[in-house]
Amino acid sequence: MTTLSVPPAVVRSPRRVPPAAFAAVAVAGLAASAWAPHDRMTWFLETVWVIVGLPLVALAWRRFPLTGLVCGLLAVHALVLSLGGHYTYAEVPPGDWVRDTFGLERNPYDRFGHLMQGFVPAILVRELLSRTSPLRGSRWLAPLTVCACLAFSAVFEMFEWAAAVTGGHSADAFLATQGDVWDTQWDMFCALIGATVALSALSRVHDRQLDRL
Repeated sequence: MTTLSVPPAVVRSPRRVPPAAFAAVAVAGLAASAWAPHDRMTWFLETVWVIVGLPLVALAWRRFPLTGLVCGLLAVHALVLSLGGHYTYAEVPPGDWVRDTFGLERNPYDRFGHLMQGFVPAILVRELLSRTSPLRGSRWLAPLTVCACLAFSAVFEMFEWAAAVTGGHSADAFLATQGDVWDTQWDMFCALIGATVALSALSRVHDRQLDRL
């Protein structure tokens, strides 16, 4: 009687989520958030990264496919942006619940959003640098990745500043400062924490996925 033997590597290999599934999640979240948002302009300003980013990833996919880890993180980030765009970051209901439950002074969803602004781009930047530069395996990869994330966070704060100058009080929902004079500094600090945690927690997993590309 002949028995078929399955290589151990095949048995241990988890099913990979198709990239199209991640894209579908992001598109569904974006479409849902576009339905009767709190403020249409705020929604656009918060979700423009998803609106522009999804087509860019799709157009570049054949030449530059991304790892499953990056695809999953980008999908989660798209949902975070879509939720914040729909309600505005200062009025997201789960953030209100956290504020009331723990006796906080403000809705913390904005802080969470800026943590994600560092967490997700850190792995994306790490992938781009690992695949397009000699930095793969270098001790400079992590610090340069964090610097890139901080630079992006600073550019976003200048984007908010420009919106405030041109929009006046109508841009308050987009800024989501909630009366904190140090909101800009807190936003960049949260991005720094997010990028550092992402690199510390996910670098090994990311390297394994990069090896399989």
